[in-house]
Amino acid sequence: MTSIQRPAPVTTLSDPADLVPGLSQAIGPTDVPLVDETIGRYLSRTVAAFPDHDALIDFYGDKHLTYQELHRKVLRLASGLHAAGYRKGDRIGVWSPNRWEWTVLQFAAAEIGLILVTLNPSYRTRELTYAMNQAGVTALFSAGRFKDSNYRAMVHTVEHEFPRDFRETVFFGSERWEELAGHPVSDLTEVREALDPHDPILIQYTSGTTGLAKGATLTHHNILNNALILGRRLGYSEADRVVIPVPFFHCSGMVIGVLGAVAVGATAIISGPGFTPASVLEAVSLGEATCLIGVPTMFLAILQTLDANPGKYRLDSLRTGLIAGTSVPTHLFRRIIDEMGMTEAGTVYGMTETSPVNHQSLPGDSVEKRVTTVGRVSDHTEVKIVDPRSGDTVPVGTQGEVLVRGYTVMSGYWDMPAKTEDTIEPDGWIHSGDLGVMDDEGYVQITGRSKDMVIRGGENIYPREIEEYLYTHPDIVDVQVIGVPDEKYGEELMAWIIMAEGAEPLDAAAVRAFCEGHLARFKIPKFIHLTDAFPMTVSGKVRKVEMREKAIGILGLYTGTTPAPGPTTTDRS
Repeated sequence: MTSIQRPAPVTTLSDPADLVPGLSQAIGPTDVPLVDETIGRYLSRTVAAFPDHDALIDFYGDKHLTYQELHRKVLRLASGLHAAGYRKGDRIGVWSPNRWEWTVLQFAAAEIGLILVTLNPSYRTRELTYAMNQAGVTALFSAGRFKDSNYRAMVHTVEHEFPRDFRETVFFGSERWEELAGHPVSDLTEVREALDPHDPILIQYTSGTTGLAKGATLTHHNILNNALILGRRLGYSEADRVVIPVPFFHCSGMVIGVLGAVAVGATAIISGPGFTPASVLEAVSLGEATCLIGVPTMFLAILQTLDANPGKYRLDSLRTGLIAGTSVPTHLFRRIIDEMGMTEAGTVYGMTETSPVNHQSLPGDSVEKRVTTVGRVSDHTEVKIVDPRSGDTVPVGTQGEVLVRGYTVMSGYWDMPAKTEDTIEPDGWIHSGDLGVMDDEGYVQITGRSKDMVIRGGENIYPREIEEYLYTHPDIVDVQVIGVPDEKYGEELMAWIIMAEGAEPLDAAAVRAFCEGHLARFKIPKFIHLTDAFPMTVSGKVRKVEMREKAIGILGLYTGTTPAPGPTTTDRS
């Protein structure tokens, strides 16, 4: 690996003038201008600067591409798509786990102005059909199968229900794929010149944990600048090698991961089509990775694998990483820094609708700030925390809903104007639905979801506070707290707990004893449910709605004439 002098990472941010005195409102730095280019034009400049540098490594797919080789594949596929009649604004879907072809398609679509519709690889036919029709997809690019997902069979079952102008399904590795991907490079100059950086380039569906999934529509300008700013704060250079186990269908994979690396000429490393801790550790070790991106559940599994295999994996090349996707337990973050050598690791916070990062910690932040907050607002972005009822900006140190404004904000939800209006204010502020607190330096702590709030006997309870305390129990690996219906109080608290291997199972009495004197009595969970895993989305978010549904069924077992066995249940399925 070529030794290249790394530029110093950004270690400090805005000066106090960027804060509104006394109020929870801040504006990010604007000293480095935003880039006003399409992704295709920017990629060509990166390739010209680093033609022989490693661009993309897929360990599972046994593919190793330099920037020049990656660009050649991108131009061939873009030429093939254009020759086949696909034009600017056409929506093409991709339904597949992580693989090198996914990335080639990502950049080829951007090259000629196609809108890439990323589909969750765990979708089944009903969800697939909904997204295909909602976005008006004209072509679907898909894996053949992965694990228990037989994509070919599912497409065959419902292809007749796709949009009327749907043209074809192209399976990676098929004869049709080779025909498109192997097309001679055409002169696409005229096509490129017709593109605008503010054209929509990506539709990503929200997880759909409540209601119908909505297609957040993002532009070249949104995601390219987000990737560049994220990399600048991490101190990325062409010398970095980034392992990406998070899914490409989500912004965490394709923007934070792939585009963040490619934007600076770094190396994007695909550890496998799906996440396994062993494949990630092998990719870090063999790929001499400097950065690892993941969500808390991934890092937890990685640490458990390291504990079970001392000395097996080399992690000495790691310096940094990002933990994204959900709240990060303090004890887990400290282990990532101390045991994995990721001394510059930080957190990012955002949502698909903000491209996705709007807050990020810095390598120069104290460990305490990095483990207890999501950092400060990102460049060219504004944040305020408001009272959910009045909409007024709250004083520093007061909890409220987090709102964001700036270049990061999506164009809207695809073909859902009413939903867009509900989410984005006329003056550009987008509602996150997250609750947070800002300190007098502008650091933000996410304290929960407004919809997660439990109202017990008139008391407002935010599960995050209880979860953070229960994480300190030595026998608890992970915990999620939800509200369940209760005739007397309206709602009661239930804690879903994953126990450490070999630990004695906890019951409600033991949890109560652990909490006494540390949490107010109304915050102590009444019900305890032991489990091996939480219901999750592929992007790493806990599906609390599903947990509540299951909890009602679990607790309903004890509402008949049979005496209740107690407020502790166990699920080892």
